[in-house]
Amino acid sequence: MVSLQNITYSYRRGAAVLDGLSLSLEPGRIYGLLGQNGAGKSTLLYMMAGLLFPRSGECRVLGMTPARREPALLQSVYVVPEAFQLPDLTAAAYLRLHMPFYPAFDAALYDALLQQFGIAPAGRLRQLSHGQQKKFQIAFAVATRAKLLLLDEPTNGLDIPSKQQFRKIIAGSLAGDQVMVISTHQVRDLDSLIDEVLILDKGRILLQAPVARITERLVFKKVKDRSESGKPLYAEEALGGYAVIAPNTGDENSRLDMELLFNAALSGNEAILPILQD
Repeated sequence: MVSLQNITYSYRRGAAVLDGLSLSLEPGRIYGLLGQNGAGKSTLLYMMAGLLFPRSGECRVLGMTPARREPALLQSVYVVPEAFQLPDLTAAAYLRLHMPFYPAFDAALYDALLQQFGIAPAGRLRQLSHGQQKKFQIAFAVATRAKLLLLDEPTNGLDIPSKQQFRKIIAGSLAGDQVMVISTHQVRDLDSLIDEVLILDKGRILLQAPVARITERLVFKKVKDRSESGKPLYAEEALGGYAVIAPNTGDENSRLDMELLFNAALSGNEAILPILQD
């Protein structure tokens, strides 16, 4: 559904933000895109949406080239940006203006999501708090039923109850023919939500692995003493002891700690990534 091959991109004459990046995304999956600030996460999303154009390499989405900005592609892709400014309209007026651009738009779902988020259709968007504006954007994005949904730091500005709402809505909204990519540095917000982890580092995809594979091959746990896990692959101090990643040699069940995995991947640890390769 999405294929990027040897993509290179830089802003003006600066260093390359994306440097020989290759990536393939399949429908029916939620991808968590992780990376340090400035790693190029937003650049990658905007390239898939046709808002930025690669300097070299090939980017294909739904069999089309996003840079050509074809209507058939634009109506099938939706981006929720990290920074935004909503127009001085009511939610109902915004719907009337923008819904025609998305043929698969689900108006009933839109109304239901606004109700869940506590947003009145007659209320003016500019008068909403930043968090409520972000929830409005998420509601509209999900209701478009776009084939490719790109969410850039969607949980920024959301309080804890709103983050729980967000996870519940996203988990129950993705259809089998859709792809969702969620870029975030707040990795704990996505631990229980995503199907596949993408880690972007130094302009390339450092790791792409399904959560099921990660938890099958690795164990994530907290111990009082590092020696309790034998010889862990990675460990860092945590409250009351250590958070560790160890090989899963005994078919243990553990929950993915995405923040710990991210730290381990960027630490230069040479033992973890080969274990996760297909």
